[in-house]
Amino acid sequence: MAWYVVKLILMLALLGGMIWGSLWLTKRLQGRFVPAGRTKAARLIETTMLSPGVKLAVIEFHGREILVGSSRHGLTRLAEAEARPPVEPEDA
Repeated sequence: MAWYVVKLILMLALLGGMIWGSLWLTKRLQGRFVPAGRTKAARLIETTMLSPGVKLAVIEFHGREILVGSSRHGLTRLAEAEARPPVEPEDA
């Protein structure tokens, strides 16, 4: 009986490790498999958490910056503007 419990604990630990590893690998490799010569049409610039379940996000899409509100009920476009050129960090 003790051997069964030990095997069960080891298998649960192995299964948990495999689940954690697959989630970590998926997160790490996400978005890396873009076909050669193609660029992504949309790019996430910034997100801000307003409250639990409510976020603001700025998305760049075809030369435009779109401010989107995200909640449990869906996405809402709040504003749109021309994309700003990237800011170069100043050398100290």
